[in-house]
Amino acid sequence: MGFIPVFILTVLFFVMMFGIGFILNMLMKTTWFPAYLFVLIILPVVIYSIWDRSAMSLWEHLSSFHFVDYLTGIAGLAGAILSGWTIQKLRFGGYKMF
Repeated sequence: MGFIPVFILTVLFFVMMFGIGFILNMLMKTTWFPAYLFVLIILPVVIYSIWDRSAMSLWEHLSSFHFVDYLTGIAGLAGAILSGWTIQKLRFGGYKMF
């Protein structure tokens, strides 16, 4: 994969998770729920993919992912965490809407 598609994919996952996390934070009045939800969604996906290939060890399975897979996952998690941090700062700043 080239640099430009990887960059666009990383930015897209970051912005997507930031936006979804920001909206969930506004609607549910929670701060860190999107970050927890991201982890709770990603873990079963990884566990299911390990279960599907039971002959491989955990380390072999995790090493079968490519750099792009890890980069998009980290960018999504960073977007979810940053949305919680942004909402927290807005609430401390006195904005009652958030």
